[in-house]
Amino acid sequence: MQFPAGWAQAKEIKYAQGFDKPAPRDFVGYGPLTAPESVALYNFTLSHNFSLMITYHTQGRVIFYQYQDQTPPGSKEIAERFSQISGYTIEEVPYNSSFAGFKDWFILYYNRPGFTIEVGLGDNPIPISQFAGIYRENLGILVTGMI
Repeated sequence: MQFPAGWAQAKEIKYAQGFDKPAPRDFVGYGPLTAPESVALYNFTLSHNFSLMITYHTQGRVIFYQYQDQTPPGSKEIAERFSQISGYTIEEVPYNSSFAGFKDWFILYYNRPGFTIEVGLGDNPIPISQFAGIYRENLGILVTGMI
């Protein structure tokens, strides 16, 4: 959550929720692209010509495919295919989580399909016992995303 796509809004929301320092979840940093891993992913993406991207998070068995009101061409159809393959639902990103993510930046910058797949159910960290099921549910998404 450190990408330059509504980062100031993300900071305002997450800091107001008490996530104002490094923590296991929801800390957006002190500025966009200040964490080395965010910079590395940003630079790696800029140096390639990806036609789509998929990020994985662990919470809810849902698929997100939009950034605000921006839906790149083909995104909805791909999300529907991913949903059919996995059994996951397609939902709109909750407002309080809809800024500064890698998917958000990718969609904003490239206007190409970007997806966040939320896997697993329960409190984070989800138990390792869910791994085999998550793998089965998502293998088709990964293979389809490569085509």
